[in-house]
Amino acid sequence: MYDDILLATDGEVGSENATTHAIRLAALHDAMLHALFVVDSDVYSAYSGDEYVDEREGPEHGLEEVGEDALAAVRSRAADHDVEVVETLQHGRPHEEIVAYADENDIDLIVLGTRRHPEEYRSLLGSVTDRVVRLADQAVTVVKTGVE
Repeated sequence: MYDDILLATDGEVGSENATTHAIRLAALHDAMLHALFVVDSDVYSAYSGDEYVDEREGPEHGLEEVGEDALAAVRSRAADHDVEVVETLQHGRPHEEIVAYADENDIDLIVLGTRRHPEEYRSLLGSVTDRVVRLADQAVTVVKTGVE
C-alpha cells in the first residue's frame, strides 16, 4: 500500500510517537522511510547575527545540529526494525518544504507528530502540522503525543 513514507521530524517530544508509527508502517509495508528535518528559515533570519563572531555559532548552525541529531535518532531507531532511511536536512519554511519534498519524491504518506498546545499559542503561531494537512495532496497521518 505504501512504497515511500515521509516522516517530518523536529527532534522534539512531539515527534516521538510519530517516529515509532512511521518506522512500524515502513517495516509493515517494506517501504522506504524518508526522514526530513527542516531548519526553519523564519527562526534564524529573525536574528541579526551581530552578536556572533563566527557564523558557526549562530542560530542557523544550532538548528542544523538539532536536525542532524534528530535524523540520526530516526536512523538508529529504524535500523532496529531493518527499515532503510533516506535522511534529508533542508532550509526553509517547514510546511512548504514538507509538502514540496512529498511532491518531488512521490511520497505516498506523510507522518507528522503533534502535541497539544494552548489555543492562544496555536492562534498566534499556527501549526506546521495544520498547514501540511491543508496543503498536501498526499495522505497525512497525524500522531499525537501527550505532554505533561
